Amino acid sequence: MAAMEDVLEVYEEAYDPAHPVVCFDEKPVVLHADVRPTLPVAPGAPERIDYEYERKGTANLFFLVEPLRGWRQVTVTAQRTKQDFAHQMRWLVDVAYPKAEYVRVVQDNLNTHTPGALYEAFPPEEARRILRRLEFHYTPKHASWLNMAEIEIGIFQRSCLQRRLGDQHQLRQQVAALQAERNAKGCTISWQFTAKDARVKLQRLYPKT
Repeated sequence: MAAMEDVLEVYEEAYDPAHPVVCFDEKPVVLHADVRPTLPVAPGAPERIDYEYERKGTANLFFLVEPLRGWRQVTVTAQRTKQDFAHQMRWLVDVAYPKAEYVRVVQDNLNTHTPGALYEAFPPEEARRILRRLEFHYTPKHASWLNMAEIEIGIFQRSCLQRRLGDQHQLRQQVAALQAERNAKGCTISWQFTAKDARVKLQRLYPKT
């Protein structure tokens, strides 16, 4: 309950560019290529895609989402190791938010999402420098729905990840196009569930005192 209310309290705060709230998550993607060419739309006939496909391995998507500003960054990687996570955090503070005092990161409890991951990727001085500008807020175990990045992942899943993508280049093209479109529109996420709501609707989960 403590972790849930901590995250919900962060979500209730007003927009603060000096201390932005960024939700972080990742999504594995299976790459599939067509075995036969797709037949394009023709008069009286829709696009026709053959049911047969060839598996082309996997990729990973890192999602960084600032719900109140309507900004997201989606990065395609081959894997999702501690080092990959660490480089995402360095990019976040040095490139995305160089002027922020610190960035509040909401994320789940995956074993790669730890401060120690930065020490495995960078020299101690560099790891400490980055961590001084990060404040981690973890969603409870089995409650990843509290991470607003999952809402953004769902939008990308429905909009561009359901089609067959045969390699990372195609994946990057699709993801970059949707990212640019949503950032240009400033698509925000309006979160309505508060700690007060949780104490009523999830009362059964709270300890009895």
